Order: sequence, then structure tokens, then C-alpha cells
Amino acid sequence: MRIKAILHYLGLIIAIIGVSMIIPLLWSLFLKESQAVSAFAISMALSIAIGMILWRLIKVKEKNISRREAVTLVAVGWISISLVGALPYTLCGAMPNFLDAFFESVSGFTTTGATVFTNIDIQYQGLLIWRSLTQWLGGMGIIMLFVALLPLLGIGAARLAEAEWTGGKEDERLTSRMRDTAKILWLIYLVMTVLEFILLKIAGLSNFDSTMVTLSTIPSGGFAAYNLSIAAYNSLLVEGIVLFFMIATGVNYGLYYFLLWRRKPGKLFKNPEFRFYILLLLGAALLINLDLIINMGMSIGEAVRYGSFQTAAIMTSTGFSVADFNSWPPLSKAILLFLMVTGASAGSTSGALKVVRVLVLAKYAYRQIKNAFNPSAVIPLKLGGNIVPEGIVNKTVGMAIIYFSVAVTGFLIMSGLGLDTVTALSATVSALGNVGPGLGAVGPLENYASIPALGKGVLIFCMIAGRLEFFTILILFLPTFWRWK
Repeated sequence: MRIKAILHYLGLIIAIIGVSMIIPLLWSLFLKESQAVSAFAISMALSIAIGMILWRLIKVKEKNISRREAVTLVAVGWISISLVGALPYTLCGAMPNFLDAFFESVSGFTTTGATVFTNIDIQYQGLLIWRSLTQWLGGMGIIMLFVALLPLLGIGAARLAEAEWTGGKEDERLTSRMRDTAKILWLIYLVMTVLEFILLKIAGLSNFDSTMVTLSTIPSGGFAAYNLSIAAYNSLLVEGIVLFFMIATGVNYGLYYFLLWRRKPGKLFKNPEFRFYILLLLGAALLINLDLIINMGMSIGEAVRYGSFQTAAIMTSTGFSVADFNSWPPLSKAILLFLMVTGASAGSTSGALKVVRVLVLAKYAYRQIKNAFNPSAVIPLKLGGNIVPEGIVNKTVGMAIIYFSVAVTGFLIMSGLGLDTVTALSATVSALGNVGPGLGAVGPLENYASIPALGKGVLIFCMIAGRLEFFTILILFLPTFWRWK
């Protein structure tokens, strides 16, 4: 493995993050937030300088990168951008220590939305813009942006994208070239961003609030400008706009390509994952709405308003809140916890297992039951009338095993640190699914500031591992990976 090639391209990735700091820098400059201006100026200069030094001084002859180099670059790249992204929080004095700044940065780039800020309302606007911008950059993927902008990698682009992107069918691309696919996905992402911003402006939000909400909704992030999250606006229209885009961004972006570019609506409406996603979303919302009406005494209007919004926010891993669901009846909280595990569609910006994998696991379990009565039978696993390759089935089962193994391990560690059962479990599951708020002491009106340092370290690992879907991170711990040639 060529370490020089990894460092060479890592420099460009770090430089891209440094350049992106110009947005919050200009925002703080306009508002005369002098301390934030200094923090972003220094962070930007350091990031670009480090990036350019790595890029210019470390030369590589062969531009293409191997699969092992791609995996390493993606893993190291995400950790590096999170370290660089933590600099503004530290330099402007918003965080008491670098661990908290790193936690906030990781939470942003992985689109988790879990915060250690105890009071968001008093923070610099420029810093809050950066906080949401990290989510927007991480939503479609930093490496995917790198691939789309820089035609330097040749076949290495596909390997990089495969190591980062949370796709459902590893063998399916929108176009023959990965760079073209990355451009299409980012274009759809940009269009949705602009559209939501315009609608929020029409709904009466300021430029700052429209920007904050949009940059957090489209990547399924959840960082808000206020302690009360979306509830701070107290607007049914704003909630409706956000609800629509949360559901929309939970759909596989590849299906939008077939709907808008190829004019094939059947690809969307006949897609088994999309149909199950909508069915599961509506079913969960209905159960929660009924539970709120029967066991909490809410009116039908209130139950539909708050129950539907929170169902979508949790299932899509956006994590916004319009109500304190921590105080809801046990059934509603149990359903929300279940949705933290399932997530939305593969190929979307949401986290967790993804609906298509839940479908494959359910069909796999059903096939195993049938095989128990007829062991010699060869029963193909089908999804939407198409046979799912056994390689994808095995990878799905393997990922599920890894997911629950990491979840149990994280839960036990968090419990050992003294957290109550509900807090320990929901914090771990929320971090793995990149959801943000959990239950108990990390509920929607709370934060993660009180989590012990070791616990924050565990959650940081869970957020990155969950965002990169485990294999890219965990493979680095295998001795054979480093011995493989």
C-alpha cells in the first residue's frame, strides 16, 4: 500500500474543507463577530496550508489507487476532516476542550446532529452556519464531492465511492463512469437544497434560519439554530415544508435520477424499498398518532402534527424535534427506538441499517424457516421480482451481525460508565444510526455534554462507523488488511 498516495489525496480533501470555511467566515465578518472571524481565518489558513503541503510535496507517479488504498483514504479522510472541522469550535472558545469540539465536528460531518452545546441560542451565527455546513458537506459525502470535482483518480474513483457511499446494490451505478454518477447525485442534492431554502423563505423565515434549516434537513442532519429545534418557529407551514423534505431526502437518490432524467417513474413507484419505506413510515406514524390520542390525551390535530413529524425525523435520521417525545407513552418511544435502527432508504442521506436491508433480512429469515422443512431445496431470495445475488445477501447478514455486535458493545460500555439503561441504549443506537437525539438524558430537549469522556469517545467511533457502514472502518483493525498485497 502506498502511504504517499493516501497522503497526497488526503491533502486535497483537507484543502476542500479549508476552502469551505470561507462561507462562515464571510457570515461572521458581515455580522462583525470578531472572535469567530479570527477562529475561521486561522482554521482556514491552517487547513489549506496543511492540505497544500501534503498535495504539493508528496508526489505520486501512478494516479489510480488500489481498493486497499481507497478504503484507507476514506477512513483516514473522515477522521482528518473531523479534526480540521473541530478547530473553529476550539479557537472561538465555544467548547471547553478539544474532545467536545471533535465530538461536535464528527456529529456534523456524519450528519448525526448530536450536540454537546448546552445553550445553542447564544452561539455565534457564523459558528452555527459552519455547524450545519459540515452536515451538508457530509450528507452526500466528502469523498463523493472530491470524486465529482477532481477528475484525477481514473478507476480509483469507483473504489473511493464504494468505500464511502451508503448504497444498497453495490453492483449498480447510474452511469458507466463513477465521476458522472457523483455529479448527478450532487446536482440532485443541490436542487433540493435550493428548493427548500426558497420555500422556507416564502414561509417567512429569515436568511439565517432558512439556511440553517435547509443545510440540516437535506443531509438528514438535524442541527438546529435554537435549543427548541424546529419547535422554536411554532409554524405549521415550516413544519410541513421540513416534513416533506425529510421524507424526500430519505428516498434513494438514484431513483430521482430515473424519475427526472430518464423519465421512468416506474423505477420509483414500483421499487420495493421505496414502497416499504413509505408503508413503514405511514404505519409507524399511525401507531404513534393513535398512542398519543389514547394514552396522552392529545387531540387528533396535535397527534398528527407532532407524531407524524417525529416519526419522519427519527426514521430518516434527521433528528429535528417539534415536541418532547421523551415524555411520550412507552409504545411511541419504543417505535421511535425501532425506527432509529431501521432508518430510511439505501442511497439516501439517512443513516442506520436502511429499509432494503431490513427487507432482505426478513426474507432471509423466512427462507431459513422454509429450508428447515426442506433442507435440500434451493430457494432464491427475491426482491421486487428480481433475484438478490447471494453475495449481497451474505453482506447484508454480515452487516446486521456487526451492527448489533457494535450496538451491544457500546451499550455495555455506556452502562458501565453509569448511564441509565434507556440513555445508554438510545445514545448508542442514535450514534450508530446518525440520528442525533435519543431518550432519557439525551432526549430532544437535552444534550450530550454530560456524557463522560470515554463515553463520548465510544459515540464518536459509533458515529463514524455507522456513517461508513462499518466495513470501511473495521477492516483497518484486521492484521491481514495490512499484510495484503
